[in-house]
Amino acid sequence: MRRFGMHIPWVALVGLTACAPDQPASGAKLYRDNCVACHGLSGTGAGPLAADLPVAAADLTGLSARNGGEFPWVHVMATIHGYHGQDTQRLMPGFEAVLTGPTILWQAPDGSTIPTPQALLSLARYVETLQAS
Repeated sequence: MRRFGMHIPWVALVGLTACAPDQPASGAKLYRDNCVACHGLSGTGAGPLAADLPVAAADLTGLSARNGGEFPWVHVMATIHGYHGQDTQRLMPGFEAVLTGPTILWQAPDGSTIPTPQALLSLARYVETLQAS
């Protein structure tokens, strides 16, 4: 009896792990899979497909600098997700289909709380790490 009882937690843990929902991809993986081709590994806009684009890919390393030193969270997430407002000349595709999965409540810089796909926030956090010092 004692021997069987010692194995129950391990078996239960394996069962829970097997049933756990898929974890969202990391921001770095999402960036590698969806952004590097145009924006390049470092985010400067020098990806392998950049020369073939009719409009230069954005240099993601200067987003904060171009925004008074603050990372433009809302603009970055709206652009990645695919909402461009009235700007129909953008060539970057929206990635809303890639960013499916669980949502979390994200507190925007203005203090509002917005349900946001966790993968979108992960990707935006990664883009924030690309900012030039």
